Amino acid sequence: MALVKNSRGGDGRNSSNYCSTFPVAVFVAFCLVGIWIAMSSIVPLQDSVMEVSETINEVKNIANQTGSRQYEDKIGDTPNESAMRDNLTPISQSENRSESAETEKLDGQNDNNQLRGSSETLDEIKSDKSLDDSKLGTENSVSEVSQQDEGETKKEEIKENLQTNTQDSTGESNMESLENSKDETLIEAGTKNGTWLTQDSESQHDKDSQKSSISIDSSKYDWKLCNTTSGSEYIPCLDNLKAIKKLQSISHYEHRERHCPDEVSTCLVSLPEGYRSPIRWPKSREMIWYNNAPHTKLVESKGHQNWIKVSGEYLSFPGGGTQFKHGALHYIEFIEKSLPNIAWGKRSRVILDVGCGVASFGGYLFEKDVLTMSFAPKDVHEAQVQFALERGIPATLGVMGTKRLPFPGSVFDLIHCARCRVPWHIEGGKLLLELNRVLRPGGYFVWSATPVYQKDPESVGIWKDMRTITKSMCWDLVVIAKDRLDGVAAAIYRKPTDNKCYERRLKNEPPMCSESDDPNAAWNISLQACMHKVPLGESERGTIWPEQWPLRLEKPPYWLNSQTGVYGRDAPVEFTADTRHWKVVISHSYLNGMGINWSSVRNVMDMKSVYGGFAAALRLLKLNVWVMNVVPVDSPDTLPLIYERGLFGIYHDWCESFSTYPRSYDLLHADFLFSALKERCNIVAVIAEVDRMLRPEGYLIIRDNEEIIGEIENMAKSLHWDIRSSYAKNGEGLLCLQKTFWRPTKVETVVSAFA
Repeated sequence: MALVKNSRGGDGRNSSNYCSTFPVAVFVAFCLVGIWIAMSSIVPLQDSVMEVSETINEVKNIANQTGSRQYEDKIGDTPNESAMRDNLTPISQSENRSESAETEKLDGQNDNNQLRGSSETLDEIKSDKSLDDSKLGTENSVSEVSQQDEGETKKEEIKENLQTNTQDSTGESNMESLENSKDETLIEAGTKNGTWLTQDSESQHDKDSQKSSISIDSSKYDWKLCNTTSGSEYIPCLDNLKAIKKLQSISHYEHRERHCPDEVSTCLVSLPEGYRSPIRWPKSREMIWYNNAPHTKLVESKGHQNWIKVSGEYLSFPGGGTQFKHGALHYIEFIEKSLPNIAWGKRSRVILDVGCGVASFGGYLFEKDVLTMSFAPKDVHEAQVQFALERGIPATLGVMGTKRLPFPGSVFDLIHCARCRVPWHIEGGKLLLELNRVLRPGGYFVWSATPVYQKDPESVGIWKDMRTITKSMCWDLVVIAKDRLDGVAAAIYRKPTDNKCYERRLKNEPPMCSESDDPNAAWNISLQACMHKVPLGESERGTIWPEQWPLRLEKPPYWLNSQTGVYGRDAPVEFTADTRHWKVVISHSYLNGMGINWSSVRNVMDMKSVYGGFAAALRLLKLNVWVMNVVPVDSPDTLPLIYERGLFGIYHDWCESFSTYPRSYDLLHADFLFSALKERCNIVAVIAEVDRMLRPEGYLIIRDNEEIIGEIENMAKSLHWDIRSSYAKNGEGLLCLQKTFWRPTKVETVVSAFA
């Protein structure tokens, strides 16, 4: 532009000067075109994400409150949300102590003004360079000069907002100091601060099998279909027939438990013949495509109980069950009328449904604003959990066998078992003691089974044993209620809220667990026939019932006040900022700038959840989805906190296959997961597992370092996935992929040893 201006500026230059300038301009233009072509593989994000920079004010105030640069650590929300980090710098204990002192000082200065403004993100406390980076808009539509001009305008707007929203005199100086600070970042402290343990440190897991999987060459992507007896429903850790055949006994359902292969699978699971995009929620609760889960065994055995029916090209679900033939909603209301203190959707928010069938109980509890973790084994009742997930209802594969359930202790508000056929009464109530571990003090166990109301000899014997066991466990039998319409009854028990009953027992049976037994240790831990004491300390989780829903979603729990957060700062501050961060990321990037059709998204998994902020933000933004929060076994164990806020999740090791059917999820979210896995796992195998879990037309969102982003983008291209958006800068990036219906034509040459 300067060349053209000068040539026409009337400054006395002759035409020869103009002619000599013209080739230079042409050359520069061709260079710019070349650069544009080279960058054409990067899908531009929409201009709407520029709005995120306007929300920087409040998080700057949060940073002032904690005296930390903690939230400089994570990847920018999009190119426009914040800049990428250059270094990963863990916090030492000495840094924690010194910055804690600074926090106390700043707390006195900033008082209540720290949470003012409209910002809701962690990332945007950045240096001058970071703010400049965050101005980068749609690269294909505007010139670099235009982007810089627009960025400067945004920067001025941020300063104006800061001056308007901050009442004390420290606001502007804090803004200036943050802009001039170094671009330092933090990573999860893990067990460094002694607050957050990991499942990996507690488990008995064999890590040699993990390491062996790394040897697979991840530079070649020669995808093949799995050659297994399970076909389109292959689940590597549950279909390992080679390992199952070697079991010495199956009396404790060992054959239904996880038996992962020594070498992880990198093959792709085939699609069922006639598979099509799932029916969308909420219609999917009532019907699914028959070809997506072509099983009729339950139709034949449970059709008269209104579980499931075949209706032409559909499988329909009238909403019934063995104990609620007239519909789950009637049964749900019957339970609450029997004991109003259950208070669905207020006091009782997070439920465990044992032996869920097709999960109609959990599916209709959504109407009561209740979140249900339904689980059942992969057994002779074909595809129960597959039906549930296809319907858009939360469910996971699991069995009560020889290992603890993959959940923390004292997290479920209520546990439900409607004729789930679990032998609670045998072996001294060993399985019932596992429910006691995961049930919150003061929580209820609802048992509607034939021993409660039938008088045949077997039922009478089981009921007698259950009365003895539950009494020795100090469970109060609150009520036995009868439902005349369904002709059933439910016994409702309550777990104690203190240790007085335990101390009064004449016999220590079942025994109390040793002090060294962590009730939260759950990954690959054998069942323990003991009970943990009820916590009594003012700062201990479980002493007080959580806030009523939905207040518990955003309010940091009382026991978090005494803890240091995952990133080394005050845990309540990290908790709050994490939710606000994800609200901004989702509302300004994921919803508008990444090409995701959210009307097709129902089943969501956060593959590396920390505080559950991603799931909480989706809820606060009123998206009609549910989220399975996964806390990796080598990450800080924040899963109890996720449950405390009325969400749910599960422990998992991503070096292994997840216990779910293929094509279970519409969207997977991975925030700095793959870079953390690279030293332990074969990333190709992890992507193959992602492909297995993800439905065709489903989405994968990855935020990670630039090397990982590039590697996975190449894998995605080899899988024929669509790249919805891709961005990388300053060593970090953001990638959104959409799986297609493509399947390879090659098949493994031999039947896999895994199935």
